[in-house]
Amino acid sequence: MGRQPFGLASPAAWLRREGIEVRVVDAAKEKLHPDDIVDVDLVAFHLPMHTATRLAAPVIRSVRANSPRARICAYGVYAPLNEEWLRTLGVDDVLGGEFEEELSAVARKIRDRSPFSVLRSAGGLPRLHFLVPDRSGLPPLSRYAALQLGDGTRRTVGYTEASRGCRHLCRHCPIVPVYDGQFRIVQQDVVLADIAAQVSAGARHITFGDPDFLNGPTHAVRVVEALHEAHPGITYDATIKIEHLLKHRDLLPRLRDTGCVFVTSAVESVDDRVLALLRKGHTRADFLAVVELFRSLRMTLVPTFVAFHPWTTLESYCDLLDVVEREQLVDHVAPIQLGIRLLIPQGSRMLERAEIREVAGTFDPKTLTHRWVHRDPAVDRLHEEVVAEVGSRLTGDRRELFDSISTRAHQRAGIVRPSVPPPPGRATIPYLNEPWYC
Repeated sequence: MGRQPFGLASPAAWLRREGIEVRVVDAAKEKLHPDDIVDVDLVAFHLPMHTATRLAAPVIRSVRANSPRARICAYGVYAPLNEEWLRTLGVDDVLGGEFEEELSAVARKIRDRSPFSVLRSAGGLPRLHFLVPDRSGLPPLSRYAALQLGDGTRRTVGYTEASRGCRHLCRHCPIVPVYDGQFRIVQQDVVLADIAAQVSAGARHITFGDPDFLNGPTHAVRVVEALHEAHPGITYDATIKIEHLLKHRDLLPRLRDTGCVFVTSAVESVDDRVLALLRKGHTRADFLAVVELFRSLRMTLVPTFVAFHPWTTLESYCDLLDVVEREQLVDHVAPIQLGIRLLIPQGSRMLERAEIREVAGTFDPKTLTHRWVHRDPAVDRLHEEVVAEVGSRLTGDRRELFDSISTRAHQRAGIVRPSVPPPPGRATIPYLNEPWYC
């Protein structure tokens, strides 16, 4: 969401190779009318994110009501997590990671009128040789996110994936129940051909949507060096764990020199106990070391956080804000990050923790989560206030919004807000103007 979806373009290429007529619809950008899906054989929904899955529910119901003979498939990370619920909506087949081959098999069986049993999310993950995504029929790149640069200019953004899955087992991550520590690369020639097609369509910046770009560091560096050689004026961004940024610090200058304008990293917390509970693989000191490393390399780090979780206290929230301010990261942090609340979807490994089970309710099909209530009502009240303020000032000045939230939080906690001198000058941080996180 917010990017032209690889998850539609890739299976479209596989299905069209089979000679199957395909229409792609990005329902986050286009209105899908019931009359558009009458007399069709197969409707497949890509569910890569929590928000996308919630938005899909009424569309799935509409398709089932208006096209009772159509086979409905759901695929992507959030499909197997919500399999039971999806089937109550009328979904026939649920596919998880590496879905292109299985989706093609479903379509062939429908076309050939071959019998087959209901497909379920596969436990093992195949190793695919990918096809170049076919983006024909999708909205133009100009309708998606743009990169805002320091000089006030915008760059049209393309999106691709050089790998899927993740080697790591962070407890709160929705990828873990599906990939279970596995990751799969998208072949270099496919990635580069996909980028070239988007550059021809007007892209001047590429977002790599890999869960962690350095799961396969050799593959990643080869991709960006080839990208830079073919398109020297094109910039890019990627998501990389704090743990990998330290382990592969020798690769960071190569990323910088090939056009990486920022790296997003899921820091989540600055509390070592919480980081251990989440199995993040880094510590507070590691995060601060990466901040200093990026500063020395003149690279931009964009931290993301899960600011509100069952272990948050008013004091720990203030500590998080103080670290962000003291490390001169206020302009680096999207305001929505100050209000992110832990999501516990179906199948989450957070439910392995007894203290989570104690506060988490039963699965709620309206929110697609196990809703939880903090033991301290003051923390939940602060969360509601922060979310309301961020929502009303999304396009406002980041520092003014941060000041307001920090002042409020310190007052609620009864803590004197530290006096932090403003940084010398104000560097403008490049950012994408349509950030989606969950």
